[in-house]
Amino acid sequence: MLIKCTAPIRICDLGGWTDTWFADTGKVLNIAVFPCVEVTVRASRLSGDEPQITIHAENYQDSYSIKRHARNWSRHPLIEAAFRVFDLPTDVRLEVVIFSEAPAGASTGTSAAVSVAILGALDLVRSGRLTSHEIARKAHYVETEILKYQSGIQDQLSSAYGGVNFIEMRRYPDASVSPIYLPDPFMWELESRLLLIYLGRPHSSSEVHQSVIGRLEKSPRYRRCLEPLRQAAEAGKEALLAQDLESFGLAMVQNTEAQRKLHPDLVGERAQQVINVAKKYGVSGYKVNGAGGVGGSVTLLLEEDTSQKHALIKAIEAVNPDFKNIPVRLAPHGLRRWKVTE
Repeated sequence: MLIKCTAPIRICDLGGWTDTWFADTGKVLNIAVFPCVEVTVRASRLSGDEPQITIHAENYQDSYSIKRHARNWSRHPLIEAAFRVFDLPTDVRLEVVIFSEAPAGASTGTSAAVSVAILGALDLVRSGRLTSHEIARKAHYVETEILKYQSGIQDQLSSAYGGVNFIEMRRYPDASVSPIYLPDPFMWELESRLLLIYLGRPHSSSEVHQSVIGRLEKSPRYRRCLEPLRQAAEAGKEALLAQDLESFGLAMVQNTEAQRKLHPDLVGERAQQVINVAKKYGVSGYKVNGAGGVGGSVTLLLEEDTSQKHALIKAIEAVNPDFKNIPVRLAPHGLRRWKVTE
């Protein structure tokens, strides 16, 4: 049996940081995009001394076998941890191939997309009875409970649902997801004006989380810095529903400046270099993706006249040879999984 899964990444997460355990309540608006994570699982009958699970992490050109109940992680904890969620049949052999066109550590929820895609495939190996929302919850469980990482809830939900979503967290980690459906011409215009700039260096969102958490623990009043982030998510939602991209760009800027106030390191030097160039080209908005910090990526919203798009990309990439434009397309679908009869 061959199972194929794809799960998109996300950009422009307005309200990010409010979807965490230390925020109490949260509001996030984000956009799911391609490139996506691709997972292929070949399930066959286990025989002889074959390993039960073989992993091919194509981005790392790495292939190896693991035992599902091994006490220690081998090479890729995020991938290996997913196999501890389900009780798989003992007589089934799994060969798993994982690939993503999005670079690791780009602050675009790639790790969440990996977990969602793997868990979606493993659920099909068993019964295929879980909803996308349930798979997102299990993916979050992998990161926070099994691996003990600091992680919000939005990345897994965005990857599972796809599209543009407004996420409300009333009590961590419980959340409702409200998809935002808009006319095709408006979505095409939004897509044409979005740029994703990778800063050439991966970041660890968990490390940045620890820094912010430290400040929150020292001063409970510091929590008020989270409110402008919630407001930016609300403003972004209202702007999209009004089909007003200029206001949406302002919400992006509002969110980035709120990130800077939450912790100055959340808008790193590299991100600021990209923003400085973008401002010279009159962009409508800019948003440091995810937790921010040293590396990661920045989403830019171009002005209505996009004739300078490629000149802007060239100018940004000239600032630092590590900077790279990652072409993106809106991903209307989230987790997709299907069986192929061989």
